[in-house]
Amino acid sequence: MAPSSYYEVKKRKPSARSKRDEVMGPVVHALWEDNFRVYGARKIWKAARRAGHDIGRDQVARLMRAAGIEGVRRSKRVRTTKPGPGMPRHPDLVRRDFTATEPNQLWVTDLTFVPTWAGVAYVCFIIDAYSRTIVGWRVASHMRTTMVLDAIEMARWSRGTQLTGLRCHSDAGSQFTSIRYGMFPVKWSMVF
Repeated sequence: MAPSSYYEVKKRKPSARSKRDEVMGPVVHALWEDNFRVYGARKIWKAARRAGHDIGRDQVARLMRAAGIEGVRRSKRVRTTKPGPGMPRHPDLVRRDFTATEPNQLWVTDLTFVPTWAGVAYVCFIIDAYSRTIVGWRVASHMRTTMVLDAIEMARWSRGTQLTGLRCHSDAGSQFTSIRYGMFPVKWSMVF
């Protein structure tokens, strides 16, 4: 940056937008507080218009972001990692090194969800760290251990039954700490 540009910016007077933001920022925050910290940008904008303030919806959203406030979301939070309390966990054999020199040396698995019109669909993927391909997967309407076991069976079917030296890494969710999950002849690895 040129020195003349720096000093030009330093001595420049505040813009009309920044002056207006200084006036409307507290108004937006007060409306948010008055409505029990529930309203989002659209409802705050409508409330400001009803109160006689001439403000745009995008300006309300920008001011809310700048103040670090937001409305309450109605969507249900889905929690996929539910650690089993007191359950013994597999050791972390991978130690954040997800490289493999050959296929079927390291598999990485996780469970996620996809919201649909009919409800929530849970998906379990098993990925080979060497080729980065999905070797097994399963979609179900539940998060039980059988879903994870079905994905492992698919992976074993696609890659063969001789899987010597295979390590499978997962998080510490209850599906991955279950007794049935640990019965497969694989070295299990888990992150805490």
